[in-house]
Amino acid sequence: MSSLAIFLTSLDGGGAERAMVNLACGFVKQGLDVDLVLMKLEGPYLSLVSPEVRVVNLEGKRLLLSIAALVRYLQRERPRTLLSSLEDTNIVALWANRLAGVSTRIVVNVQNTLSQQSQNATEIKRRLTPQLVRWFYPWADAIVSVSQGVAEDLVRLGLPSECIKVIPNPVITPEFFQKIQEPLAHSWFSPGQPPVILGVGRLEKQKDFPTLIRAFAQVKQQLSVRLMILGEGKERPYLEALVQELGLTEDVALPGFVANPHTYMARSAIFVLSSLFEGLPTVLIEAMAAGTPVVSTNCKSGPAEILKNGQYGKLVAVGDVNGIAEAITSTLKEPPDPAISRKRVNEFSLERSLEQYSQVLQVG
Repeated sequence: MSSLAIFLTSLDGGGAERAMVNLACGFVKQGLDVDLVLMKLEGPYLSLVSPEVRVVNLEGKRLLLSIAALVRYLQRERPRTLLSSLEDTNIVALWANRLAGVSTRIVVNVQNTLSQQSQNATEIKRRLTPQLVRWFYPWADAIVSVSQGVAEDLVRLGLPSECIKVIPNPVITPEFFQKIQEPLAHSWFSPGQPPVILGVGRLEKQKDFPTLIRAFAQVKQQLSVRLMILGEGKERPYLEALVQELGLTEDVALPGFVANPHTYMARSAIFVLSSLFEGLPTVLIEAMAAGTPVVSTNCKSGPAEILKNGQYGKLVAVGDVNGIAEAITSTLKEPPDPAISRKRVNEFSLERSLEQYSQVLQVG
């Protein structure tokens, strides 16, 4: 019997998956028995899982079809607490726990501002997410939101505030500071090269990289700079076409997903978050911890909380190409003291997160 089971679809390269891996490894170091239960055994973060964490592969083809396998796992192993993250996975976890008829405590983790996510969605199931959340999330013993903005959004959707606990993702780990010091062979970061503006995230509509690329085109007219966007996704063809259309092929790189974006952050002149919406953007916190100046859209939600309404980096309206370009230019000309932002991100440490999660999960 494990003290804690963490359920995810896979270990794809997103902030939610990374946060859950950090929690699993952190709790197992504290002596807890932790199972990482995956619908399918795949994703770049598999290599980050501690050998002391037991990985359980449900061998599912589709998430809904994995309910029976998760029910069998819960009945067989009877973990004290089951933690899940991301909406589809959360709903499957809640169903399975109810069908299993066990006394496992169930906690769901919410990473995004769901009302914004549904408004920007093209898939029907994403547009239905707020309704599904209203129906199923009351089945949970507790709901963890990653920011105050996400919590307020859940209350607006009809969930009781007393069931929601705000716990920021465990972003800053001891390993993080080793990662930023790893060597980087990319020629753009050699001495004497132009400064690099960095974006990191899945190449999806949510991240609004077209706005970043257009803003970069304006900055490029004034300064010798380059833009690199790390991540992979279905928007790649559109982004590549936009780069070509704007005549920026020599100055914009889209290298795809990289296992260690932190070493890129530490060597970039500025980090930009251009998202339409977020929950608590991990990459913004990581860039600050790496000592890199940041610019972010003031999207719902997270950036304003992280940056204390602009104290620790410039906030710009969502979709504002001119505003992002101006913020990048002024930050490059007068970069802030990196020590100030590094101090700010202590709130997002693994230790602090583990302490808060222990109370909600009732483990340890």
